[in-house]
Amino acid sequence: VQLVESGGGLVQPGGSLRLSCAASGFTFSNYVMSWYRQAPGKERELVAIISTTGDSTDYADSVKGRFTVSRDNAKNMVSLQMNSLKPEDTAVYYCYAYVSRKRSWGQGTQVTVSS
Repeated sequence: VQLVESGGGLVQPGGSLRLSCAASGFTFSNYVMSWYRQAPGKERELVAIISTTGDSTDYADSVKGRFTVSRDNAKNMVSLQMNSLKPEDTAVYYCYAYVSRKRSWGQGTQVTVSS
């Protein structure tokens, strides 16, 4: 299993970023995918989760209405569109999948929201 995130960076408050996660090494369309984040000094938290078909999604209360998770099973990609970013969204964002009874994480991508 390999998960590779991209798209992080520095953005001003109120701005937008789109994160992507390229998946390989497993049958992507069979697995629920998630995005987590970890801010300095805090525990890793679930941000968004998407079903195998993309028909069902759920979000942390802190990002509802601002973030949108999506997937493209033909391209083995999952994305996180982040709008109206706030300084408290600053964190390392991770792509996650539970495959063959193992937790698989990407390397993470840094998102910094600052003026």
